[in-house]
Amino acid sequence: MRRKLFAAVVAVVATTGLLSACGGGSDPNVLKVGTEGTYAPFSFQGGDGKLTGYDIEVVQAVADKLGKKVEFVQTPWDAIFAGLESKRFDLVANQVTLNADRQNKYSLSQPYTTSDGVLVTNVNNGSITNLADLRGKTCAQSATSNWGKVAAGAGCKVEAVEGFVQAVQLLKQGRVDATVNDTLAVGEYTKQHGTSEIKVVTKTGETSKQVLAARKDETRLIEDVDKALDQLRADGTLAKISDKYFGTDVSK
Repeated sequence: MRRKLFAAVVAVVATTGLLSACGGGSDPNVLKVGTEGTYAPFSFQGGDGKLTGYDIEVVQAVADKLGKKVEFVQTPWDAIFAGLESKRFDLVANQVTLNADRQNKYSLSQPYTTSDGVLVTNVNNGSITNLADLRGKTCAQSATSNWGKVAAGAGCKVEAVEGFVQAVQLLKQGRVDATVNDTLAVGEYTKQHGTSEIKVVTKTGETSKQVLAARKDETRLIEDVDKALDQLRADGTLAKISDKYFGTDVSK
């Protein structure tokens, strides 16, 4: 009797382990998405406390095409790719800029946003008029962001912050000299808060394309995401979402 009971226990443990190893605990009908939730107008908390924004609506529309529900996992930008790699979520939707380094490390979708970078300073700062003037200055940037790399490449010392809102606060307080970011994010901020304390000095000269990112081995997921984006572009959904947030189609 004891031998039979022991054998039954071993069988249950082995079966449980097999199911766990095969990912039996994950719901194939749920798409887990990593996003900041603090980067307006792309991913932020609405007046009702719920996540909203351009990226949020785009990825929800993609999930609808895939027949999946979305579960958002809010994560600071500088930890978002670590979260992706550790399988906390399946996809990153947070204005991920397309570049060669990310192409090597991750499976990336086709672009769903195109925008320009801009250089922003305190309204009283007259010493910075272009990127060359950043050499030796201090810029508030998300350390792992594409815009942080642009600032560092121009010779600016990067002071790491969690996101654009924190960067602007340091800029307004005079604790940093500048910040480089997306023209759409800066435009949303100045629309909400005005231009009495910060100003856009110039464009960086770089046009960036933003994508959705998955782990390198998730090529099938990205293929499905691309098909969904093609459908959303063809039926006008992407243009409609874009116009809602920007008054123009940035999804082209």
